[in-house]
Amino acid sequence: MSAETPNEGDGQTMPLLAHLLELRRRVLYCAVGFLLAFIISFHYANVVYDFLARPLADAMQAKGHDNPRMIFTAVTEAFFTQLKLAMWVALMATLPFTLLQIWKFIAPGLYSNEQKAFRPFLVATPVLFYVGAAFAYWVVFPMAWKFFLSYETIGTAMAGAMPIQLEAKVNEYLSIVTGLILAFGFCFELPVLLVLLHRVGLVQAKTLGDGRRYALVGILIVAAIVTPPDILSQLMLAIPMYILYEIAVWLCYWQEKTMRRADSALPMDATP
Repeated sequence: MSAETPNEGDGQTMPLLAHLLELRRRVLYCAVGFLLAFIISFHYANVVYDFLARPLADAMQAKGHDNPRMIFTAVTEAFFTQLKLAMWVALMATLPFTLLQIWKFIAPGLYSNEQKAFRPFLVATPVLFYVGAAFAYWVVFPMAWKFFLSYETIGTAMAGAMPIQLEAKVNEYLSIVTGLILAFGFCFELPVLLVLLHRVGLVQAKTLGDGRRYALVGILIVAAIVTPPDILSQLMLAIPMYILYEIAVWLCYWQEKTMRRADSALPMDATP
């Protein structure tokens, strides 16, 4: 018996071999896209480095450093740092493309109404990720670096005492910066995760609303794990995360209300 090829959006099954071939094709697209982005990013890694180092340079100049700089203490450190930076930029740049390939892989197995319901998540995911990354760079970094540099004693040490002055290592600084940007980006995906879980019926809006105190504790724990060990950075992540949690709760309530309104608008079935 021959099997017909399902139309996209019909929610029908495909043979296992067809799934594997389609998966290989999507993975190949992602790999090629990442490789091209990596090559371009490696060529412009110095520009990205200057951009990421600017918050620290501004904070050091405000502290009294005439010539802010970073150092490296291993011969290969600068090269491998540039290599890792190019990989990080490629990952950030290809995120929407990767999500699109994932969507194209799973979309043929969904019904048309399911595709319509999930498309907003496809758009919101990269948008919220980049919003979180921008929040980390433009808001958190200037405040955090100013706080940490306040422990310097450059220009204020007593006569005969050795001043405490920052000599940042380039790999350590970029590891902190890129890690924080990724952490803030993924943490800002909280509304997408909660609304998606609600959409598939795993959580209820009332459960999320009643569990605010537990959510706040969990958010504080996450903030303490992914940020530097200072209260300022932790609060700078915990506060927007809790605001996003409240937005997600409101969206879940609105989604339930919309679904009830749609159900009430359906004609009554007269058949027993």
